[in-house]
Amino acid sequence: MEFESEKVIYLSKKKIMEEFIEEHPGFKGEEENLTISIARNSYTIKKGKKLLQLIQVNPGYIFKESGRIYGYARISRPKQSIERQIRNIKTEYPDAIIVQEAYTGRKINRPEWNRLYGKLELGDTLVFDSVSRMSRNAEEGVTTYFELFEKGIRLIFLKEHYIDTDIYQDNLKDKIELQGTDEDEIFKGLNNYFRKLAEKQIRIAFEQAEKEVEDLRQRTIEGIETARLKGKQIGQAKGKTLEIKKKEPAKEKILKYSKDFGGSLSDIECMKLIGLSRNTYYKYKKELTLG
Repeated sequence: MEFESEKVIYLSKKKIMEEFIEEHPGFKGEEENLTISIARNSYTIKKGKKLLQLIQVNPGYIFKESGRIYGYARISRPKQSIERQIRNIKTEYPDAIIVQEAYTGRKINRPEWNRLYGKLELGDTLVFDSVSRMSRNAEEGVTTYFELFEKGIRLIFLKEHYIDTDIYQDNLKDKIELQGTDEDEIFKGLNNYFRKLAEKQIRIAFEQAEKEVEDLRQRTIEGIETARLKGKQIGQAKGKTLEIKKKEPAKEKILKYSKDFGGSLSDIECMKLIGLSRNTYYKYKKELTLG
């Protein structure tokens, strides 16, 4: 039965776990082996396949997991399109709050990322189109991954789901159940090996992403050098004025609206109206003045 105006109860998995352990102290220390699943009308706590607790919501209410969903999209060069990343994220997570970063390359400063990082809270989800969008190099990526994991941030990589934090969290659990026999020491060693293997997988994913970026950069450099040796013009010829399709319409608007040419708008107002950067605007204005 559905109600016209159901009230939402937001749940935190961390809070659920804390309350369960408080009520059932015998499970203290086994948190890694417990799984919490939140559905619309109930939530459950399980150990493996064994159901430990089932809580159902009262009529007129529904459960939702707390936390916001963010999508981070980044491009390194002007010719790249950020729309593909955004489209991929929105396809899987329509409600994601998209944060965009453009033309960062391998620069240290990423203001949008820094702001997002500071806003993330326990229970939030952060979605990337691929692992290469998260960091500029492997070491930074691995460090950031585990920092966010420890903060309780859920990380999702659409092209590398095998290193999502949900998968990593699952891999931290014992794969082999202890039997209370002498063989338990061997089983403990194997379980620890599987955890180390899961961590190594994450590191390899970031290292592979960094290598692909470096390989692309090297191929671009080699391609430019090959073209140059064949006599092709690389970049704009010296002394030649670059003609852009939108250049003349932009100049016409400057002539029409700028106070310096009989219009009524200031330079800043013209820039906003025409949609030009400061440097481009003054470049066009200088060309109009000289010619």
